[in-house]
Amino acid sequence: MTARARLRNILCAVIPATLCAACAQTGDQADVTLEGLEHVAGTNVDRVWIKPGADFSQYTAVQLLDCTVAFTRSWKMNHPELRSRDLKEIENWLSDEFRTIFTAALESGGYPMASEPDDHVLGIRPSIVDLRISAPDTNKSARSRSYTTVAGSMTLVLELYDSVSNEILARALDRRQSRNVGGIRWTNRVTNVAAAREILNRWASLLVAKLDQVEGKPEPAS
Repeated sequence: MTARARLRNILCAVIPATLCAACAQTGDQADVTLEGLEHVAGTNVDRVWIKPGADFSQYTAVQLLDCTVAFTRSWKMNHPELRSRDLKEIENWLSDEFRTIFTAALESGGYPMASEPDDHVLGIRPSIVDLRISAPDTNKSARSRSYTTVAGSMTLVLELYDSVSNEILARALDRRQSRNVGGIRWTNRVTNVAAAREILNRWASLLVAKLDQVEGKPEPAS
């Protein structure tokens, strides 16, 4: 057997196991994660896991980490017209917009922001993955128009953890697609931005509602 064949066999054996371990680490589709988080059914997002006995009432402030953003690899390969600088610009904008929207929602919900870990501070670690934009709008394509039914989709992975011990207390995973407005429309920078903000605002509202629930806050009067 040649050296190349041996390497191929090793990779075929190792890569699937590595991928499975990664899935278990993120808790994707698992009823109990490696950190001991247990799946909770009947929520408004795709998947939620919570540490049994986790006490969120001890936290009076939150520390929001920067949101990391990652495009789907196949999507990037299908859009060679986008330079690395274009992708980075989109990632930075989405990360900044995430912080702006979530900070406003949390503070309005009575959860002040903390800049450093502390005993009373709940850490929030967000990541946006599988980002897809149906019709990315760049300067090069300013004279062309793309028509789609949706502007794009993305998946949020959100972890809540004790800011001092770094113990993960909860994890949520939710995939969202921009609303279909009932027909084909011109998709450009404006519609992409509006669709992203709509999804981010929805996620922020769900987070505040969940924090209110676990902390036993009364539901607002209808």
